[in-house]
Amino acid sequence: MAPKAQQPEREKITIPKLYEMKARKEPVSWLTCYDYPTALLMDRAGVEMILIGDSLGMTMLGYQTTLPVTMDIMITFTAAVCRAVKYAFVIGDMPYMSYQISKEEAIRNAGRFMAECGTDAVKLEGGARMAPVVRAITDAGIPVMGHIGLTPQSYTQLGGYKAQGRDAETAQRLIADAEALEEAGAFAILLECIPAPVAKIIHERVKVPVYGLGSGKDVDGQLMIVHDMIGMFERFTPKFVKRYANLSPILLEAFSKYREEVKSEKFPQPEHFYAMAEGELEKLLSALKRRRA
Repeated sequence: MAPKAQQPEREKITIPKLYEMKARKEPVSWLTCYDYPTALLMDRAGVEMILIGDSLGMTMLGYQTTLPVTMDIMITFTAAVCRAVKYAFVIGDMPYMSYQISKEEAIRNAGRFMAECGTDAVKLEGGARMAPVVRAITDAGIPVMGHIGLTPQSYTQLGGYKAQGRDAETAQRLIADAEALEEAGAFAILLECIPAPVAKIIHERVKVPVYGLGSGKDVDGQLMIVHDMIGMFERFTPKFVKRYANLSPILLEAFSKYREEVKSEKFPQPEHFYAMAEGELEKLLSALKRRRA
């Protein structure tokens, strides 16, 4: 029997490879991730891009919005993910007020993701108004992904968490935002909650890869919040989410069963105990008896 041919070693996803995928119309799979064990599984599954999103403020830390998330929090979670990932392209999400104060502050914080965590790029929210910041960071040698549409850090200005670009006027602004980000040097753009026809127009008008989160199929890949797609975030479920697993009831059942078995003393059983080496218990009891004497 002939030996099995060895599978070629997977290659690390890079910006040139993302452009190659765009050229051959191969969609990119992209998920958020916030911890080491989940990142290991995503990388093993072949997910091409991983975002450590500031959405962790809601999914992992229980905040009502992403606004309380700080750079130090992001660095801790991002470093954990980067330690696990070997192949995926990893993006650090710049949190609220980490890039809005000044270009110098933006470069410093973007550099922290690269130097302290080992990310491949950073992402920041905002269109034309943030183009000068994008240019400053890219001029410093740090790849930047733009993010337009529903930008959660600006949800109060947008009137809440709702789709953007649903009328001609706002759609034109989004198109102009995408063009400004491309001009500023962004290597890619994320469109969040934008009507599919508008996303298609943006995809056709810019040359950089365009990825979607709730923005239809006519883009270069799809992002999903991992807790949405595995049923681990119950506060609300966006319209665009497809649930691939529902872990909450499975974990609830496991936790409940564990509690019941502890209460009823069904757990632990002897197979869960550690034993002493042969003859050592007798020695211990004899020594204790002598001490009492």
